[in-house]
Amino acid sequence: MTAPATPPAGGRRLLAVLLVHSALTQVITFVLRPTSAYRAIELDVPTAWLGALTASFAVVPLLLAVPSGQATDRFGERRVMLAGAVLLLLSAVVFASERGGAAGLVVGSVVLGTGHLLSVVGQQAAVANTAGPGRFDTAFGHYTFAASLGQAVGPGLITVAGGTGALPDTRPIFFLAAAIAVLLLACTTVLRFPVRERTGGSAEAGGMGTLLRLPGLLRALSISCVVLAAVDITLVYLPALGADRGLAAGTVGLLLTLRAVASMTSRFFLGRLVRLAGRRRLMLVSVTLSAVSMAAVAVPMPVAGTAVLVVLLGLGLGVGQPLTMSWLAETAPAGLRGRAMSLRLTGNRLGQVLIPSAVGLLAAGVGSAGVLWATAAALALAGAAARRLRVDGG
Repeated sequence: MTAPATPPAGGRRLLAVLLVHSALTQVITFVLRPTSAYRAIELDVPTAWLGALTASFAVVPLLLAVPSGQATDRFGERRVMLAGAVLLLLSAVVFASERGGAAGLVVGSVVLGTGHLLSVVGQQAAVANTAGPGRFDTAFGHYTFAASLGQAVGPGLITVAGGTGALPDTRPIFFLAAAIAVLLLACTTVLRFPVRERTGGSAEAGGMGTLLRLPGLLRALSISCVVLAAVDITLVYLPALGADRGLAAGTVGLLLTLRAVASMTSRFFLGRLVRLAGRRRLMLVSVTLSAVSMAAVAVPMPVAGTAVLVVLLGLGLGVGQPLTMSWLAETAPAGLRGRAMSLRLTGNRLGQVLIPSAVGLLAAGVGSAGVLWATAAALALAGAAARRLRVDGG
């Protein structure tokens, strides 16, 4: 494989700011989502409204994902990211106002989900357009590492601002999130991207068709959504498996932390791993490792053995998302990368809704272990798709 190109100093600075932007976006989101749930509990919100609160974050963004990609390609990453930062700030203000009861929380969640979507689509298109050929794997590995870091830091701020009680004081947390959103807004205003030709005319009309005709697109999107759904299933069913085996909550929490840290590690070193093994082989190995580790975790064994398997699982699951991003960035035409990333996000959202539901129904009779085995089977199918995916680019 060819050696990666070294970006100019200005490009490195821009990528660094984008990584900060990514981390701040995830911090805000992962502070506000659980805090809004705590606020709903304070208000004695019915279970149906709790479900609406959860769904409202994802449903509207699912409908707006492709249009947001079109807007990114047409108007530029900075404008879309600026709109996303404004909406994230607005969502924190809506939550902090404590008006409207359960309906107000749902409105705040819709605004939060939309702001998160616009920020993420803009970020991913910006990374793709800034990194340059030969740097996509390293850039997207670091980008997803920064996002994971923000997701880890965010929930910890709930204790910092809201106290250690069973129900935290939510209003200071909302104000803290608003302050971080102001910081995100300031970070967005200093972003300066190189002037690039925007799509329009016939390209605008045929852009999505061009993307859908890319060889291997459906396989890449399938791998991405299965890997992300596997992460979500791990977050829910590993605690359930621990409860079945009588493991302490602290032990399960440590296992989840090990998985997250392992994923961050593989993402941070993604560029080097690709140079050592090649994209296609790394994709195949990582998905296969995830499938085998997921199946083995469900087998009864000492905690130390489970910890080793969870680390291997995290290393495998951490690779799928950034590798599909870098493949899309390299394969999609430069003026269509926003739409390419939005297509990936749409597939991911559908996978997050459909795959856990299907796996749960199929394996309902055999408990948490059965769910993990069924998920391992889905990963094995994704591995088969990875064998036929041409992901080694220039």
